[in-house]
Amino acid sequence: MSTTTPAPAAPDRAEIDPVAVTRDELRDLQLARLQWTVRHAYENVPLYRAKFDAAGVRPDEIRSLEDVVRLPFTTKEDLRSTYPFGMFAVPMERVRRIHASSGTTGRPTVVGYTQGDLDRWAGLVARSLQAAGVAAGWKVHNAYGYGLFTGGLGAHAGIERLGATVIPMSGGQTARQVQLIHDFEPDAIMCTPSYLLTIADAIEEAGLDPRGTSLKVAILGAEPWTNELRHEIERRLGLDAVDIYGLSEVMGPGVASESVVTKDGPHVWEDHFLPEIIDHETGDPVPDGETGELVFTSLTKEAFPVIRYRTRDLTRLLPGSAYPALRRIEKITGRDDDMIILRGVNLFPAQIEELVLGIETLTPHFVLELRKEGRLDALTVRIERHPELDREVCEAAAQVLRQKIKVHIGTSVDVALAEPGELPRSEGKYKRVYDYR
Repeated sequence: MSTTTPAPAAPDRAEIDPVAVTRDELRDLQLARLQWTVRHAYENVPLYRAKFDAAGVRPDEIRSLEDVVRLPFTTKEDLRSTYPFGMFAVPMERVRRIHASSGTTGRPTVVGYTQGDLDRWAGLVARSLQAAGVAAGWKVHNAYGYGLFTGGLGAHAGIERLGATVIPMSGGQTARQVQLIHDFEPDAIMCTPSYLLTIADAIEEAGLDPRGTSLKVAILGAEPWTNELRHEIERRLGLDAVDIYGLSEVMGPGVASESVVTKDGPHVWEDHFLPEIIDHETGDPVPDGETGELVFTSLTKEAFPVIRYRTRDLTRLLPGSAYPALRRIEKITGRDDDMIILRGVNLFPAQIEELVLGIETLTPHFVLELRKEGRLDALTVRIERHPELDREVCEAAAQVLRQKIKVHIGTSVDVALAEPGELPRSEGKYKRVYDYR
């Protein structure tokens, strides 16, 4: 494999000021970095060379940001077909870390990082934490899982880069989490939103008040979650809940992050990642403001560049707010592969969550169970009853939920009450859908 030297205008250029940069300055930087990335991928990754040649496009034909649409997409299947290291664009001796997905549906996707990649990643997570309101000198309880998953180590390095103190708890051992939050008095916590609800339950079970902890901010990601869940978390724990977005194939946590001031969707760190929205069925680009599938091209990654990676996440691009030159993505609440088609109606788990959290007498602990009834699919929402309310009140609330789903989503489902504590609790990414068909 040949290797190219990064052009000075690409990954080695000094970081931008995300507040002060103008849109024109950003676009100039993006173009220089896009051209470097396309050339780097073409020259060093056989799959990209073959894809570009098949599409009839050469690196020197990318003369504007709009030319990115001429490039072929990358999918998770591409990453799996080149397992384990076929997508690496540098010799293995330059790779300083390897991460991988769980591989529960086939071969895992494997990603690699040079030392430069790790440095930039830590800087972007630190930038994300600053956006969330975390300051140097704070203590941050990191309950993302460590290991091959990018969350734990990615967050860890960013906390240290910011100058904060990391408490590397990892996931699981919920009683231990509660003890350390009580004893160490961290200022912030990083974990999945569903796991923070599990921690809140455990705090109450320990006879403590979840609103009485030292926590000021929760930086939450790794799974879709709604604004209604944000409000529930903030109400129960008395803190600010902020969204951080990322995925292993593009980098890990820190691709985009929400401002604690505006809480209006994660700003994409566009100096390192070029976002697009496409029609997830046709692949055609859609304009800013319209909903579709999120696609990313990395602009500064050395070991593992990605060209037009299809994330399967559904969202839309919006103008910047806290960072005016950087576009936001609307809070991601679903993926096209999370979609359930029930008797011709499309629904997402996040839609059910939004309705559940709008009924005060229901708990946020529910799962969706899919079964066959004759020739038709049937969906049951199994939800825990509120432990402090009579069963009759909870049954009435279940009927309200059933009716709201019929009215707002347009399909009929069953709603079944479970006993408090009966459903599984998240210790990381929460499994919401169980398909028994």
